[in-house]
Amino acid sequence: MASRPPPRFVVRPHDEASLRRRRLWLGVAWLTSVLLTGAVVGTLAWRTTPAAVDHREARKLSAENEQLKQQLANLKRAQQVTDIATKSLRGTLTERDEEINGLRADLGFYSRLVGGNAQREGLKVQEVQLRPVNGSHAWNLALSLTQNAKRGSDVSGAVTLSVEGVRGDKVVALGWSQLGDAAQQDGLSFRFRYFQQLHATFMLPADFKPTRLRIHVKPEDGDAVDRAVAWNDALSGNLTTIEGGN
Repeated sequence: MASRPPPRFVVRPHDEASLRRRRLWLGVAWLTSVLLTGAVVGTLAWRTTPAAVDHREARKLSAENEQLKQQLANLKRAQQVTDIATKSLRGTLTERDEEINGLRADLGFYSRLVGGNAQREGLKVQEVQLRPVNGSHAWNLALSLTQNAKRGSDVSGAVTLSVEGVRGDKVVALGWSQLGDAAQQDGLSFRFRYFQQLHATFMLPADFKPTRLRIHVKPEDGDAVDRAVAWNDALSGNLTTIEGGN
């Protein structure tokens, strides 16, 4: 029996619901693609607008500004630490300088006092220090006298002062009678074997500018000793520039 050829046409029932679903999905897919394309195009277009460029530049500048502020704060803190360390170092150096000067003065004092292998020596003005009296034109004076310990005998006498300076447009000298009080009109008396420190307070005129202090030491026995000390040296206690003397 011969086989029947397949039919050329197939009749199927028409499914309206399936067709509507297919069209709905196609519409949704098309709409979604349109929306995505619009979003991408809009984003790209917005990023290239002047407003978007300005916004990005503003954020970039803001970030750089914050970085610079932090760097500046770090530098300020580092500078503060450096300033504190430098100030502390300067204070330490000043203290060391003062300590060294004091040790040198003590060394000179005791070397003078003991004498070492030196010959027997007489009186010497070892130290002079001036200090202003606050709120006045008065000055406090501390004066140290020494003699070589090898002399082995007491020395006594009196010390008088004079101050040289400028008053108005003239160079003048104020003697002890113009500086000392009535109770010390004969000078500052002393008596010692090795050393002694004397103290006095004197007043200078308000229009007087001192430049030099003269010290006259007159022992009861022996030659007088005269010393001239620059005023600034007397303020610092530095006697390396003592002038004159016998």
